Amino acid sequence: MQQQVSVVTLGVADLARSKRFYAEGFGWRPVFENADIVFYQMNGFVLGTWLKAELAGDMRREPSGAGAFALAHNVASREAVDEAIARLAEFGGEVLRPADEPPHGGFRGYMADPDGHAWEIAWNPGFAISPEGHVTFGI
Repeated sequence: MQQQVSVVTLGVADLARSKRFYAEGFGWRPVFENADIVFYQMNGFVLGTWLKAELAGDMRREPSGAGAFALAHNVASREAVDEAIARLAEFGGEVLRPADEPPHGGFRGYMADPDGHAWEIAWNPGFAISPEGHVTFGI
């Protein structure tokens, strides 16, 4: 089986609120949207935000809260971490942990999107980021 992630889909309570966070906060352009879902083309995969009840129904599960996981958005500089956190807070995000230096190096903070999905905003000098936004693990 090929080692890849094709689509990450997050269940959201309010699609317009979620779109404001991702489209205006991160500045990402939707590639498809309808009344239930918005898709964003990422660097090698697709991120979907889907109404939580619709996603749960599609999986034949009861809707649940946020899980114990974090998505990560790596940036090119230490300064860009604080800039991204401030911008995301402006567009409906909640600061979970202000940026600081973890013991393993770099600089990172945590945000929650309007539905509670955790995002690590990080600069890691050991991760190379290509002009297309592809991150390569290099430690």
